[in-house]
Amino acid sequence: MAGLDQAPPPARITLVLGGARSGKSAHAEALLDDCAGPRLYIATAEARDAEMEARIAAHRARRGPGWRTVEAPLALAETLEAESRPGSALLVDCLTLWLSNLMEAGRDIAAETQRLVACLGRLEGRTVLVSNEVGLGIVPENAAARTFRDHAGRLNQAVAQAAGRVVFVAAGLPMTLKP
Repeated sequence: MAGLDQAPPPARITLVLGGARSGKSAHAEALLDDCAGPRLYIATAEARDAEMEARIAAHRARRGPGWRTVEAPLALAETLEAESRPGSALLVDCLTLWLSNLMEAGRDIAAETQRLVACLGRLEGRTVLVSNEVGLGIVPENAAARTFRDHAGRLNQAVAQAAGRVVFVAAGLPMTLKP
């Protein structure tokens, strides 16, 4: 919650959380259906195998022709700032894939998270960010998976604090956590 000396988070920033195949991406896209201007899909996934290529193709087909796609597997804050303008509609899908890319590249996760959160307050137009909620299950048995889960939890908390709205999607049903 914002303190008295801080401005409230911008209402134009929405975080959509959920588990795998929960319907979070489709919900995030629907949040931008009413935007009159161009809609931009900022993809963080990298197609490293046939299965991921198929997932990316399915997402692209569902979105339809009204979307332009920019790939940003690492430079997310920079891409958001470069593409943001009044009336813009930006969708980032997804933060946890971005996080795994950062970890694989040996980046400073705390610094990258801070850079992303700082840029959110400067964005114009509307921005929707999608992220997996990975901390609801059992404790992973290996250190790398536990580290990823911990980073994802901290990333989601930081973005949720910076967002004006947070929605959790389960079984295709959106639940507003932060109006």
